[in-house]
Amino acid sequence: IKSKHLDNCMPITVLAKLFLHFLLLKFVSSSSSTSSSASMSSLSMSAGGAARERTTRPIVTGTSVLGIKYDGGVMLAADTLASYGTMAKYKDARRLVKVDNTLIGGGGEYSDFQSVVDILQQNALEDKCTSDSLYDETSSNAREIWNYLRAVMYNRRNKMNPLWNDLVIAGFDDKGESFLGWVDKIGTTFEDSIVATGFGSYLAIPLLREKYRSDLNEGEARALLEDCMRVLFYRDCRALNRIQIAKVTPTETLISEPFEIETSWDSASFVQPVADLEGDGGW
Repeated sequence: IKSKHLDNCMPITVLAKLFLHFLLLKFVSSSSSTSSSASMSSLSMSAGGAARERTTRPIVTGTSVLGIKYDGGVMLAADTLASYGTMAKYKDARRLVKVDNTLIGGGGEYSDFQSVVDILQQNALEDKCTSDSLYDETSSNAREIWNYLRAVMYNRRNKMNPLWNDLVIAGFDDKGESFLGWVDKIGTTFEDSIVATGFGSYLAIPLLREKYRSDLNEGEARALLEDCMRVLFYRDCRALNRIQIAKVTPTETLISEPFEIETSWDSASFVQPVADLEGDGGW
């Protein structure tokens, strides 16, 4: 009798095991579908949401910006090349901008520089709209903009979302004295009579220091900047001979249209054989 009862219970045990197995499979499938939907939602957020709205590394970049004080004002120079990696992609990327009576020059990621310019122009418009009079001529001076950009850069650096730029600010302070300052992507700042960003901080600064005088006139300052930009074109593969010159004085702020500087490749170091080999020494 006992064996008959066990035989009768066997189908019930098998059914119970099958039912438990079915429940386990259903639970696993539901959990996997939930995780896959969550991953898909995170992917969709990264594709079109705030997770992608930042520069994780420089993509399209500009190189050197040079600045120099001269007797009566401040002058900046920069080329118009924006490189996509090693490719000279955009040859009319203008990196000298006027905001009120201040000049801003930017090296590094070009889209971040555009973002900085948008912030400054928005602040300038807000100041005009909230001033006591529509005819009020008060505006931010160069030192104020320099300090403001220091705070912006340091704030973005602390959020692990830096603006990948080195900026040059030129103009006059509240005392009417000429001002030339530098800000990098982590909020480091300094001011000097000559500044440079990018490769210019290695090649142009020594040339500027050698020939700089506090009583340089406008023509001498322009010629010195053009000589430095010419050397950068020779030695920096991210530079271009199409440049802009900008100046700020107590009465005006001007940015030139792009123009090409004269270059010559007849130098002996460019012509003579390299390592006693025929040709230019390239592969």
